[in-house]
Amino acid sequence: MFLKSTFKHLFAFALLAAILISCGKKEEQTRQLTGNPKIDKLKLPDGFVAELIYSPGENDQGSWVAMTFDDKGRMITSDQYGYLYRLELPPIGSDSTVKPKVEKLIVGNVPDSLVGMGYAQGLLYAFNSLYVMVNHNPNATFSQPTGLYRIQDLDGDDQFETVTQIRELKGQQGEHGPHSMKLTPDGQGIYLIAGNHVDVPAMNSYRLPPVWQEDNLFPLIKDPRGHANSRMAPGGWIARINPDGTDWELIGAGFRNAFDFDYNEVGDIFAYDADMEWDFGMPWYRPTRINHVTSGAEFGWRTGNSKWSPNYPDNLPAVLNIGQGSPTNAMFGFKANFPSKYKKALYAFDWSFGIIYAIHLTPNGATYDAMAEEFISGSPLPLTDGIIGPDGAFYFATGGRRLESDLYRVTYQGELDSYTPMTEADLPQEAKLRRELEQYHKAGAPAEGLEKAWAQLGHSDRYVQYAARIVLEHQPVASWKDKALAETDPAKKIHAILSLAHHATDADAAAMLNSLMQVDYKALSAKDKQDLLRTIEVILYRYDKGAESVKSQLVTYLDPNYPANDNMLDRSLSILMTHLDAPSAVEKTLALLQNAKDDPNYQKTFTASSDLIFRNPQYGMDIANMLANVPPAQATFYATVLGGADKGWTSAQREEYFKWINHALTAYKGGRSYVGFLDRARKMALASVDKADFDKYDELSGGKLLTASGNDIVNSGVQPEGPGRRWTLEEAEPLVANLVGRDLVKGKAMYAAALCQSCHTMQGEGGAIGPDLTQLGTRFSPKDILVATINPSETISDQYHATVLELKAGGSIVGKLNDEDAQNYYISQNPFAPNDIKTIAKNTVVLKKNAEVSIMMPGLINRLNEEELKDLMAYLISGGNPDHAVYKQPTAQK
Repeated sequence: MFLKSTFKHLFAFALLAAILISCGKKEEQTRQLTGNPKIDKLKLPDGFVAELIYSPGENDQGSWVAMTFDDKGRMITSDQYGYLYRLELPPIGSDSTVKPKVEKLIVGNVPDSLVGMGYAQGLLYAFNSLYVMVNHNPNATFSQPTGLYRIQDLDGDDQFETVTQIRELKGQQGEHGPHSMKLTPDGQGIYLIAGNHVDVPAMNSYRLPPVWQEDNLFPLIKDPRGHANSRMAPGGWIARINPDGTDWELIGAGFRNAFDFDYNEVGDIFAYDADMEWDFGMPWYRPTRINHVTSGAEFGWRTGNSKWSPNYPDNLPAVLNIGQGSPTNAMFGFKANFPSKYKKALYAFDWSFGIIYAIHLTPNGATYDAMAEEFISGSPLPLTDGIIGPDGAFYFATGGRRLESDLYRVTYQGELDSYTPMTEADLPQEAKLRRELEQYHKAGAPAEGLEKAWAQLGHSDRYVQYAARIVLEHQPVASWKDKALAETDPAKKIHAILSLAHHATDADAAAMLNSLMQVDYKALSAKDKQDLLRTIEVILYRYDKGAESVKSQLVTYLDPNYPANDNMLDRSLSILMTHLDAPSAVEKTLALLQNAKDDPNYQKTFTASSDLIFRNPQYGMDIANMLANVPPAQATFYATVLGGADKGWTSAQREEYFKWINHALTAYKGGRSYVGFLDRARKMALASVDKADFDKYDELSGGKLLTASGNDIVNSGVQPEGPGRRWTLEEAEPLVANLVGRDLVKGKAMYAAALCQSCHTMQGEGGAIGPDLTQLGTRFSPKDILVATINPSETISDQYHATVLELKAGGSIVGKLNDEDAQNYYISQNPFAPNDIKTIAKNTVVLKKNAEVSIMMPGLINRLNEEELKDLMAYLISGGNPDHAVYKQPTAQK
């Protein structure tokens, strides 16, 4: 058994740990484990207790991703790919043997074999109805398309028999579709949110005026692997509707895929938006983040590399950048029987890395300061949804994508302190001013709003200034157009003209730009400079032909200020100067490319990427690989800008640029689309070289290094021909029962292609992260090897186990325990940089335990066909020995 478990980390990157956090000082003794791995894997703050209430997967009830409570205190949940279920939960304090009463809801007049209502990614019980946000393409099992539905019990038999489609929602179905709902603070309506694959439906009213465009002169490169390439402005959105769905109002937009949101005591909305992990390492990458969704808010998601900088004035920044992950739920804890600190918190769920963050928000000006901590975490813990029950307990579910699903309840067992809800009177003056301006965020708003807004266009608080600009955009343009052009206050002028740019015509372009060039650029603050440059960009994007007559003056205005010795200003200036074909654009931008330095504080995240590697083997290894060779984001930005520069090059400058691209392709590791993005910039640049020089520059820039798609570096080794499959032990075991006459060369190639060589040594070659596999076949059977390969987390050797440290003061450390002494633990967090060691003082640790998940990715053999799998297994069994019996030709039968 020891030998078998030692091997269970076969290809293991063998460095796992999911460190969890622990708050408070009462827990200075070692926390007691229960013996139930589904409970013991959880990190909980001091005083909190978790119960495993139910496991739907064990009862063939799917994977639960949404939940709500009805008016009788019963929980209603939805399988992501199936039915709705209703639960009567055991009271808090019940014996663990008491299980919920679970009922599958058969909605409407359909046979039990069909789904009458389900496939929900959002549920809300309100107005004596259950609202269901369906995300589904109609099929033989369930006929309803993606959209919002209301189901009701009109005959009083405690069953839902009436199904009303409120609205079908168009776009691309999937996990970027419509999501969660909340009852509005006044109890009269419903808020709902949708991801960037759902079209904004026609609204009755718009707080964010529907004049959005892409508004980006940065050379457009859509995602090289095709994600969201047909999805354009404004991305994901949030709206308010009335109970019967006849009145829709757009609140804000510009999300990527904010799955959920909630509002605080004074009605301020916060949404937890998703990142695009394939963009990791690129200058346009935006981490998962908490956004304060004010009236008319825009958050600047655009397809591919066109996402707006959070510094741009026409969108709002995050109140907190969390880091990488997959947001699935956001909720405040006001109804929980928790201490006031946690009662006030916003809870943000990350599916990928199994963390529930507690976000602590403090009013500051017109928005909030945000601080975060890990509240609950575990590995694996694919969090889907959560809710505060009528009993004051904190409920959450795991599952999604057909993963194992569990329902938990969390309660607090200590004494509760007093809690005083925040009121509008407690808000800062800036917040009150913002709210006053927001009353004019509607068509036909009283004209008095224009004067009030104009007075605040230069306000030092960004949220007040933003709210004031949105007021202008709801007023008749003729009533303020001339005033905007004539304004003498620089900040007011910039923001008034930015408003005008959203509603103008080509005929207005020259006048807007001439008015902006009256501003003394050098006298502006860094923020006002950024706002001015962004306003120029929006004008040129929308009205480039109309601006033709003043472009030379614009170059004269901008050129003395470029470069600015400021990364964000230089990004904007490089875009503008290149677009304007300024004579100095290529020379100056190329010099910036060669000397660029990244700002370590730009979009700094709460969770360091290195702390996430060992929480999830599927995503963690991509992070580890990138962190070992992080791309230079600022330089990559300039390289993309120069890719779109078709004039002003010398031969020497071409060579310098293309050599940089060649180096960047192989020297750095980004997200999955990193190579593809660089290749598309390279190809844009090649499109403007002389035809006679094309082949030279194509080779110089690394063209021969790339696959035909341009998305990957050519692997010099033999790659699987496939077709692969999702191998199971039952399918694979018969194939390896009798291995003879196999091909050593192909087996070694499959060994490399399946990434075994990256971590393991064979015959003195390969990585040293996992155990040497040369003698593998002398110690384990073919079945043992298959089991460890297909399900590496089934058993993990103590020698290669990851370690989980729970800290007294909170926070997480994740890594392989390399060493320890009387004072410290020494943790390695990156399998591709194993010598980077983090020292953790033992007196700061409340619990040390093994993780339950192997860092080795499952499915590494899924690219292989039957013959390729046989050759790989033969190579592993033989330890690379060409004289092994698996390479002998079978004896002919007489």
